[in-house]
Formats: sequence, C-alpha cells, structure tokens
Amino acid sequence: MANQPSIPFFAESVAAGFPSPAVGELNGTLDLNQLCVRHPAATYFVRARGDSMTGAGIDDGDILVVDRSVTVTNGAIIIAALDGEFTVKRLEMKDKHVRLLPENPSYHPIEITPATGAEFFGVVTFVVKCVHA
Repeated sequence: MANQPSIPFFAESVAAGFPSPAVGELNGTLDLNQLCVRHPAATYFVRARGDSMTGAGIDDGDILVVDRSVTVTNGAIIIAALDGEFTVKRLEMKDKHVRLLPENPSYHPIEITPATGAEFFGVVTFVVKCVHA
C-alpha cells in the first residue's frame, strides 16, 4: 500500500493497572496490515453493530478482521449469513447440532438447521477497538 505513514511503535507496554515509568524506547514502526492480515486475498474488514458479542470483547462500532481462508471450527467467532442477514457469533458444534452463540445473556442462541440455511463467511481473527471520547 503506497504512501502509508510510518507510525511509531514503542517497545514498552502501557500499564492498564497502576502507572509505570515511561522510558519511551522506540521499537520501529508497526504496520497493522502486517500484524492483523495473514492472508490478504482472503481477508476483509467489517464494522460490528449491536451488543450481542460484548462478552467476547466485541463492542458496537469495533472493526472486525475476518479471514475467509481460516477453517471454521467449534468455538470460533465467525461471520454468518442467515436469510441474507449477516451476524457475528461464536460457533458451537455438538454432536449433530450447530448453533450460533451470542456472548451476551440478553440474547438467545440461534439453532442452525437445513431449513435455516446459514452460510459462513469467515473467522474473526482480530478486533480493532474503536474507543470514542
């Protein structure tokens, strides 16, 4: 990607508990594409809407990095389409039952049957938090 600015990346982490002294050692630059995108031709970004996945750390407005080349497995957070509507949920496969699980107790699991006809559109590999001040 041409003309992308170099964004500094500092070696120290920032304390999320008690403050720690900042040393400020520059560790080079960080390209979020290199960090988050393993398979560029199979990856897309989508913005999350709603609160059904807050227990998984996915909040309204967050950007999801979705990789279509990753095998969909039990427990993965996936993008699925049900009757033409897209949703992000955790996949549960038990015995011969398949369900899409929300990560918020206010919502109910969605049972997937041949009649519901769900399509899977990739596995969420990263969440880019969008914090609004």
